[in-house]
Order: sequence, then structure tokens, then C-alpha cells
Amino acid sequence: MEQLLLLIFLPLVGAIITAFAGKSAKIVSTVFSVVSLVLTLVIAGNFIPNASTQFEVNLPWIADLGINFHAGIDGISMLVVLLTNLLVPIIILSSYNHQYKNPAAFYALILFMQCGLLLVFTALDAFLFYIGWEAALIPIYFICAIWGGKDRIRINMKFFVYTIAGSLFMLMGIIYLYLQNPAHNFDIQAFYALNLDSAQQGWIFWAFFIAFAIKMPIFPFHTWQPDTYTAAPTQGTMLLSGIMLKMGIYGVIRWLLPIVPAGVHDWGQVAIVLSIIGIVYASLIAFTQKDAKRLVAYSSIAHVGLISAGIFAFNQQGMQGAMVQMLSHGINVVGLFFVLDIIFSRVKTNKIEELGGIAKVAPQLALTFLIIVLGTVALPGTNGFIGEFLLLMGVYNYGIWAAAIAGLTIIFGAVYMLRMYQNVMLGETNSLTITFTDIKGTEKLVLYTICALIIVLGIYPKPVLHLTEASVQHLLEQVNQKLNTVK
Repeated sequence: MEQLLLLIFLPLVGAIITAFAGKSAKIVSTVFSVVSLVLTLVIAGNFIPNASTQFEVNLPWIADLGINFHAGIDGISMLVVLLTNLLVPIIILSSYNHQYKNPAAFYALILFMQCGLLLVFTALDAFLFYIGWEAALIPIYFICAIWGGKDRIRINMKFFVYTIAGSLFMLMGIIYLYLQNPAHNFDIQAFYALNLDSAQQGWIFWAFFIAFAIKMPIFPFHTWQPDTYTAAPTQGTMLLSGIMLKMGIYGVIRWLLPIVPAGVHDWGQVAIVLSIIGIVYASLIAFTQKDAKRLVAYSSIAHVGLISAGIFAFNQQGMQGAMVQMLSHGINVVGLFFVLDIIFSRVKTNKIEELGGIAKVAPQLALTFLIIVLGTVALPGTNGFIGEFLLLMGVYNYGIWAAAIAGLTIIFGAVYMLRMYQNVMLGETNSLTITFTDIKGTEKLVLYTICALIIVLGIYPKPVLHLTEASVQHLLEQVNQKLNTVK
């Protein structure tokens, strides 16, 4: 109990201290993020990979409304907690060569967002989940609005309107479920136990799905994403792509599927179709991109579309693939955006046609970038392979044509990512890249760490699969049992 409370609120304490740390904010935030990672590893070491909820906290909060501070960790949430607390120190370290205006506020907002994310990933009370959902949005809005690039206000407003609209749909769904609950509380197990008919489950499905689809994002709710990823400061883009979009995926698994299985049964095919359209659409758009950062943004939509299709295929392989790929995608996309940030910091452009020959003058950057790209395109032996293999197997078990079209993400991804790498890294140097310097200091630390994770998880993914297997199996059994009893 104490461990989980400390895990959730340590970043909040760190955010408050960092906000008053002045020029030392970078170091203070690093210390708190590393301590959070160490605590997460301790919890993971004591975690028993079965279907039970562990380190549970259940304290009265707003008793008159049946709201408790109820949180806990199972195999599914353990994975995303690990991802969050692994990536936050990496993201902070990746900023060391930047000089931000008002750094205390910048790093405090990152830690505050970390606290919100951890609330989302551990909440077992719908009201607490919603508080974490909104709490994670506030800091990223200010990070993008204050430290973003050109036209950031308009772009950020679009992002904010999209996400708030989705949140309101979800809030309506939560309130409806609360009113249907005889116990009049927001406990997740009470919501799981509700006996709703197909019509009720159908509209609640859409109330939740829209909120989660915007966050992931899924076609056609994705239009905020490319502009936001491009205009946000790199560390903001890393937070959005590496961790925040996992809120939507996690929400589908933890809340949508078990609460409204009949809604998923009736409308899941629509969700798969939208996911597959997003895969093909985003991949085709990625081919046309001249800005490398924007290309990676569209590739992220394609990868998340495959994860979503795997979840709604609703079988063991698809769900396990989604879990592994959440972790792999988070690591890989943070690595991609960091490499592009290094390039931009040297030559002040991410325009692909203006680059070239960087491998000749920066061989270490070229090698680490190649490993990250190969992980992204799911080369066997890298972390991206096992997740995409399981996802495609899950979608294949759902329908062969769905798998055939969804599988295009691997082919298309290999083409546009390797072509981008070739144009940026290979060939002859030009007037911009001739003076390019290789990675050093914290740049090496971050990229070597990411590459090590890509290789280790690719060669030996068993610990990740074992961590989530029992919880995923239990979830599927629980949902199938409830589906059989729906009126």
C-alpha cells in the first residue's frame, strides 16, 4: 500500500520541489525521475505475475458520492507503469543539451504529468481514473503552448479541444454507469458486474471509444496528432507519443472491454475497420512527407492502428501483442524523435531533402539510428518483431483479409523508414551536414540505453510476455463469461 502511494505521488512531490529549484531544476527532476524508476523496479521485483491485483490501496476520499482513492497493480498496469517510469528519466536526460526559458516550470510540468499518467495506469475507481486522465492533459498542454514551435497556439488549441471533447463523452459514460450501479460508487469491479443490455452497452461503447480513439489516435480522430507532434518541443512529443497515447490503449483494455463486452461484440468490427483504414492511410501519407518529424508522427498512427486492431480482434495473441507493442513502440518512438532532435539541434532542419551524408561524419549516431529504425520496422531480433508478429496473428485469427491489409503496415513502414534513413544518413555530405558532430555525453547515454532495450527485448521478450500473460488471460475469460450472460 505504502509503496504504491509513494510511486504515484513521488513525481508530484518532485514537481513541487522542481518548480522552486531555479537553475537546478534539471538535476532535481532527474533525481526524482531516477528514484521513481528505482522504486518501480523494486515493485516489479516483488510483483507476482498472476492475475491478482497487488499493492492495492483503497481509502475513502469523497464518501458521500461513493468515491474512493482505489488503486492497484496487475500485470497489465505493471507494464505501462514500467514504461512510464522508464521513459520519463530518458526524456529528461534527452533535454540536457537544450536551454529552455523557465526550466523550473518545464521540468516540473513533466513530473506533474508523470503523476497523472501513473494515476491513470493504477486507478481502480472510475472517478480517480478520470482525474488522472485530465491531470495528465494539463501539463502537456502548457509544455506544448509555451515551448512549442511555430503556430503552436492554434495547433495546441485543436489538440486541447479534441481531447476535452473526448473526455466529456467518457465522463457522461462514467456518470451513467454510476447511476446504474446499486452501490452508487465508482469501483471498477462494480462497473464490471453491471448487467446492462445491448443497447445500453452500445452507446457506452461509443462514449468511451471516442475518448480513447482520440488519445491513441485512431482514424478519423487523428487529425490533431501530426501537427501537435511536429509543433511540440521534442520532449513534449516524446511524452505524447511514448506514453500518453498508451492511455487510450490501456483504457480500451482496462475499462472498455470488461464493462461493455456486448458493445464491443456489436461495434468491435467497426473499430477494427477504422484501425485498419488508419494503418493504410497513415502509411500512404508518411510516404509523401518531406519533414522527418512529421513522417514519424504518421508512422506512429499506423503502428497504433495495428495495436488497436489486435485488441479488438479479442484473442490471446492479439492482446498479448498489444501489451508487448505498447512497450516497444514507446521505446522506439522516443528514440526516433530524439535522433531527429539531435539532427535539428545541429543543422536547424528536419527537412529530409536538405540532409544527407551524416553517417560519414557521425558514425555513432548513424549506428544507433539504424538500430532504432530496425526496431521500428520490426526486424526479427529487435523489440518490434514479437509484438507485431503476435498482433498480426491475433488479427489473422479474427479474419484473414483483415490481417492481409493490416500487415501492410510492416511493408509500408519498412519502405518509408528505410528510405528516410537512407536520405538522411547516407550519400554525400552537403554544406549543412559537412560540419555535423557526432553524439556525446547524455546523447550517448540516452541512445545507447534505447538501443540496448531494443536488442535485449528483441532477443529475450519472455519476461514481458510472462508479466502480462495471466492478467490478459483472466481479462479475456472475465469478458467472455459476462458476454454469455448479456440479455
